Amino acid sequence: MAASRNASAVPAAPRRISFSRIHEPLEVPDLLALQTESYDWLVGNERWKTRVEAARRDGRRNIRTQSGLDEILEEISPIEDFSATMSLSFRDHRFEPPKYSVDECK
Repeated sequence: MAASRNASAVPAAPRRISFSRIHEPLEVPDLLALQTESYDWLVGNERWKTRVEAARRDGRRNIRTQSGLDEILEEISPIEDFSATMSLSFRDHRFEPPKYSVDECK
């Protein structure tokens, strides 16, 4: 005997939601500004420092006061050998001007 399928045993199709009737346009985020602000925080340059000072003057407390490289170097510093006779500390990172121009490197 073959088993017959009961109509009630078939699962109902999922209800579809349509977003086509939304007339409000979504604001597009400034993705380039997001990347440049993130890079400014990582290296801790003057643009980032001025944004931090402006946020402090506005009374915001949830801002980072340490740059990304400062946080990373503080986390791994000092590095010690197994016998604890030598250690390597990282402090006061800086970026010097490039030694060669872009054209010279090409």
